[in-house]
Amino acid sequence: MGAAPRCPPWALLALAAAMALPGPLLPAPALQPQPHPEPLLLPHGPGHGDAALERGDDSRSAALELSRALRFYGTAVRSLHVSVATNGIIAVNEPSNEEKYLGQFPVSFGAIAPFMADLDTTDGRGNVYYREDSSSEVLKLASDYIKRGFPETTFEPSSVVIVTWKLVAPYQGPGEDPTLEEKRNTFQAVLASSDSSSYAIFLYPEDSLQFYSTYSKNDDGKIPAMVGFSQASTNYYFWEKPGSYNIIANDEDSIRNLHKSSNAGKKGVWVFEIGSSSDSIVPAKISNVLESVESSEQDQEMTSKPFMSDYGSTEIRQQYVTSNFPTAKAPPRQFPAQQFPPQEPQVIDVEEFDETGIVFRYHTDVQQTCANNRHQCSVHAICKDYPNGFCCSCIAGYKGNGRQCVAEGSPQRVNGKVKGRIFVGNNPVPVTFENTDLHSYVVMNQGRAYTAISTIPETLGYSLLPLASIGGIIGWMFAVEQQGYKNGFSVTGGEFTRQTEVTFLGNNEKLVIKQKFSGIDEHGHLTISTEMEGRIPEIPSGASVHIEPYTELYHTSSSVITSSSTREYTVTEPERDGVASTYTGAYQWRQTISFDECIHDESLHATSATQQLSVDSVFVLYNRDEQILRYAMSNSIGPISDGSADINRNPCYTGTHNCDTNAICRPGTGNRFFCECSIGFRGDGNVCYGVEKTRCQHEQEVALASGGAFFQREMRVAQFVPQCDEHGNYLPTQCHSNTGYCWCVDRDGNEIDGTRSGPGVQPPCLSTAAPPVAIGPSVRPDTIPLPPGTHLLFAQSGKIEHVPLEGNNMKKNGAKALLHIPDKVIIGVAYDCMDKMVYWTDISGPSISRASLHGGEPTTIIKTDLGSPEGIAVDHLGRNIFWTDSQLDRIEVARLDGRQRRILFDTGLVNPRAIVVDPVRGNLYWTDWNREAPKIETSYMDGTNRRILVKDDLGLPNGLTFDPYSSMLCWVDAGTKKLECMNPNQFGRRKIVEGIQYPFSVTSYGKNLYYTDWRRDAVVAVDHMVSIENDNFQPHKRSRLYGITTAFAQCPGGHNYCSVNNGGCTHLCLATPGGRTCRCPDNTVGVDCIERN
Repeated sequence: MGAAPRCPPWALLALAAAMALPGPLLPAPALQPQPHPEPLLLPHGPGHGDAALERGDDSRSAALELSRALRFYGTAVRSLHVSVATNGIIAVNEPSNEEKYLGQFPVSFGAIAPFMADLDTTDGRGNVYYREDSSSEVLKLASDYIKRGFPETTFEPSSVVIVTWKLVAPYQGPGEDPTLEEKRNTFQAVLASSDSSSYAIFLYPEDSLQFYSTYSKNDDGKIPAMVGFSQASTNYYFWEKPGSYNIIANDEDSIRNLHKSSNAGKKGVWVFEIGSSSDSIVPAKISNVLESVESSEQDQEMTSKPFMSDYGSTEIRQQYVTSNFPTAKAPPRQFPAQQFPPQEPQVIDVEEFDETGIVFRYHTDVQQTCANNRHQCSVHAICKDYPNGFCCSCIAGYKGNGRQCVAEGSPQRVNGKVKGRIFVGNNPVPVTFENTDLHSYVVMNQGRAYTAISTIPETLGYSLLPLASIGGIIGWMFAVEQQGYKNGFSVTGGEFTRQTEVTFLGNNEKLVIKQKFSGIDEHGHLTISTEMEGRIPEIPSGASVHIEPYTELYHTSSSVITSSSTREYTVTEPERDGVASTYTGAYQWRQTISFDECIHDESLHATSATQQLSVDSVFVLYNRDEQILRYAMSNSIGPISDGSADINRNPCYTGTHNCDTNAICRPGTGNRFFCECSIGFRGDGNVCYGVEKTRCQHEQEVALASGGAFFQREMRVAQFVPQCDEHGNYLPTQCHSNTGYCWCVDRDGNEIDGTRSGPGVQPPCLSTAAPPVAIGPSVRPDTIPLPPGTHLLFAQSGKIEHVPLEGNNMKKNGAKALLHIPDKVIIGVAYDCMDKMVYWTDISGPSISRASLHGGEPTTIIKTDLGSPEGIAVDHLGRNIFWTDSQLDRIEVARLDGRQRRILFDTGLVNPRAIVVDPVRGNLYWTDWNREAPKIETSYMDGTNRRILVKDDLGLPNGLTFDPYSSMLCWVDAGTKKLECMNPNQFGRRKIVEGIQYPFSVTSYGKNLYYTDWRRDAVVAVDHMVSIENDNFQPHKRSRLYGITTAFAQCPGGHNYCSVNNGGCTHLCLATPGGRTCRCPDNTVGVDCIERN
């Protein structure tokens, strides 16, 4: 008898791996070598209750109704199509035929693809098994795999879907590669779900993948298999917009590597979070350190080989320590970064048994290199390997630390929150606040930083004036750099923590400030959080504070920057008896800044260890009316100096040059300099224009170049090419050039429901993209007080203008801007004649704000739970505002200060826009330009008695006005091109004028109706008595005009039951004809509110 066969080491390793997992995995004898060892796979096959897919080349199963919803890209899926499963796909919704998707990714339907290829199970060449399982043993196995990849997760699955492709063959056409004939693949996908999230596990046993490509039926040669995830595309009438997608592997080397590598620390195991509150796919965060490593050089090479990057149309930087995991998504996002610099090589001890029972021990180093960490660098940076790691550095034209890079000379924005607990003077009760907004605007090429902190109570605001360095840290971050010196952003990339201790000399009060900067968010803005706690001296209300220019030394050593200084400030108290007393205070300032630096590149440490920050001018202000604290300062950084050196006087370093805000100031000798436009801009440096491609421009370019291939399928009627504005944003109205159909899109180019219009009709779409801001905001963006009299107020994107009225005539030479808000898109405008306040809606925020016509800063009164607020109306008698929201499809009411919100209607609305009130009679009117069924509706102001007033012969009813003197309701229609009026209490309507061009909004005063027109960029006056246009006014700057309203010199006469004492209501008083209704706001938990009619 011959000797018993020796058991190879891999079989014992497989046995050990199987024993490591609880519960039985395979009934096969552990030591018997198998052609396709499967120690990784969860139990499967008919004996475990699996259904078997019908054998074939392109078989599909019926939908598997799930007991627990699968969450996929943020959407819950109850019915799962385990279809086209022959081809290595789990389809989340109905798939197309294989000839339309094989060889392409993303696919048009939602797909989970552990191995998408042309597979074939005919004639007994393999099986596909599937089932849903909630047994405790299987749930435990799935949970163990997930926790390998996500060790900190508390996820516990309640149901899993298991799909197993067992010994499946590649499709073989006649006369094709005979070497593929006997090759077979085995792999498994496990989808685990709880109430709130879902995970996918892809399992590839050792040697289970014997082929990596299949031949195309379309004679395209061999097509590599594809592993990844694809969200269903969105279908429009004539084109298809791809969804998000994630590619894990799409070339033969990557596929071959699947069973030898992992993102969960165990060979052949790949784990992903595929759905939760996020709409992204998140790979496991365990680096490619495997618990068993092959000893051959070939396998070591394969283990470290990165997967292929394929970003589709949009590159997204995934910041994880796993292999490159590319994503294409709309809109772009940035993901949180792991620790930087890279960790030291990890040493893992591994045990392996041979047939003698001897245990061999060895270890492996996992080198952090650019090959598997390029994604940790900015897209505007290069990655360079060093003996012990890698470093990132920004390319020419960009500034930063390589992890984060911004274009040189480009203005920057910083947003964040502030909270605090501060004792003021001897007061035993602290002032506490939280969730307070901080916004900063930086003109980088001048080193000027403007910082505003809102809703700081007066009891604290004046006392915080000396602490300009709360915002001064932003000035340090973007200080003008002298040659050879670096500002804070170049050193830290805007990712650091700062702890500051302020000691006020005299009474020894102390304040501790903690700030955390978290880098650049998905909007391209830096983010900051600030906490303050301690005691500060009291500064009397109404006082002013002056701070002289100062210098401060910053010392850098091994990822830590320290600084200390003593500063003085002068307080001028409010005048008493014509005398204003002054006194001087002082404090000592100590701060420590901690950040991660790349330790491998010695050249990064060439910057001087000590640098001097020079703050040339400081301005501090507290506005007690708006409770806003403002700091403004000009900053530069360079060598220790007394300021007398020639280099310090160069305009580039003092910020006194005349370069465009999107330009770089290049210093020459002495006081000479020249201006150079930043990356993405062109011009002479004094004036720069943006040229960097936006997403719209990119899609437009690809569509024109590819003949429509970008949209993933053949066009049914010629191709659609997106249209972009001069700044590269999607035009709000998109039209198909061949068919003439038009529709509205949001800022990401997605079609808005209910807006598609037939040939020859353009829907009245609104752009949510604010025009680029050319300069920084002024320190006090106040309204300009209006002279006495009646005025027209109208919106023109980022500003509100006014035209005085003399009788019924526009006094055009008196027209001027009332308010500039350059980063907003103002749509609706309304006026409160009692308090002389203007109210407006902004769809770029979105938000609702107001400002006094007597002058002063604007105030945002509503900025949460808004989609696209458009029309707005003021009930000056009941002291309420009403507005429409065309994205949330609802109409709401609130008090004039934005409190006590209540939804009046959230059904039966598609595109609500204009809204007006008749407060004396208690009626509400609004338009809905739904392309399917446009209408004008009315109700009482409490939301009762809702009914359609006009529905016939309407096209695009944009504007609506109610004349309080004649009781006429009038509207402008961009579809019928008419201006019409009616008495709401009588039948019939009267056409005032027709053939107008593209009206948007309308208001009335005296015998005239005034409307804004998009085609004419004008305010047009029409005498409604004789039905004749009698005047028009075009602002100096030509652009679209939006909402218009009349600012009456005196309120119209009349009253309602809410005029006095709020109608006796505890909260909202809403007028009705001959009465009123008391209503409670929504979400009134714990509020003592009484409702009554």
